[in-house]
Amino acid sequence: MALYELVILALGLSMDAFAVAICKGLAIGKPRAGHAVQVGLYFGIFQALMPSIGFLLGISFRERIERIDHWIAFGLLAILGVRMITEAVKSGNDECVDPSLGAGEMLTLAVATSIDALAAGISLSMVEADIISAASLIGVITFTLSAAGVYIGGFFGEKFKRPAEITGGAALVLLGIKILAEHLSVI
Repeated sequence: MALYELVILALGLSMDAFAVAICKGLAIGKPRAGHAVQVGLYFGIFQALMPSIGFLLGISFRERIERIDHWIAFGLLAILGVRMITEAVKSGNDECVDPSLGAGEMLTLAVATSIDALAAGISLSMVEADIISAASLIGVITFTLSAAGVYIGGFFGEKFKRPAEITGGAALVLLGIKILAEHLSVI
C-alpha cells in the first residue's frame, strides 16, 4: 500500500475516536494536557493494536468478524451515547456528563471506536501490507487527533455544555447506527 493510502485509511479509522475525544473534552470542561495525552494514548494504542490483531487473524476468520463487528460497535456506541444523553438531561446546567477517564470507561470507548480497525487489519493482510508501518501510522494519527479532540471539546463545552453533551451522545448513537447500516447494506 502506498503511504497516501495508509494516511487516508488512518484518518478514516481515527474519526470515531476523534468524535468521542471531543465528547470527552466536553464532559471534562477544562481539559489539561494530561487529559489529552491519556485519551490520545487509549485511542491511539487501540487503533494500532486492533488492525494488528486483525492482520494476524487474517483470512481464516474474516467472515466471522465481518458478521459481528458492526453489531459490537453499534451496541457499545449506542449504550455509551444513550447514557451520555440521559446524564446530560438529568443533570442541571451546572453539572456535566461523567468526565471520568477511568480505565473501564476508556477501555470501553477505545474498543468501541476501534472495532472497524480490526476488520481493516484483515483487509491489510489480504493486500500484504506492512502491518508495522500501517499500525504505527494509524496509532500516531489517532493519538494526535484524539488529543486535539479533547481540547476542541473543552473549548466548546465552556459555551454550549449541556446542548453539546446531548449532541455528543446523539452523535455516538448515530455513529453506531451508521456503522450498523453500512454493514447491513442499508446505506
